[in-house]
Amino acid sequence: MKRSILKSKIHRAVVTEANIDYEGSLTIDERLLKAADIVPFEQVHVYNISNGERFVTYAIKGEKDSGVIGVNGAAVHKASLGDMVIITTFILMDDEESSFFCPKVILVDKNNKIA
Repeated sequence: MKRSILKSKIHRAVVTEANIDYEGSLTIDERLLKAADIVPFEQVHVYNISNGERFVTYAIKGEKDSGVIGVNGAAVHKASLGDMVIITTFILMDDEESSFFCPKVILVDKNNKIA
């Protein structure tokens, strides 16, 4: 049996951009992507701490060290500039793998720099 296990989390990031005219996705600073082991176009779940909204989209690479967390497309209706969010990814694993797996948890400051 395979289980869906938390693979990575960027905790308490701040939305720095909101672009409704983009096709969709979540722009994430390249340094945060690498630290959290998220690749471009990987599915991400976004939990908005500020308003309780949740949505699923995919990650795109933002400028390295820019601190960018950009909500694009229709998701702009679920997050605004300055909102605090949690970004997660999941992986399918069997019970044996999950018994020793440890997710990447990245804590960030108010400027989306790794704390």
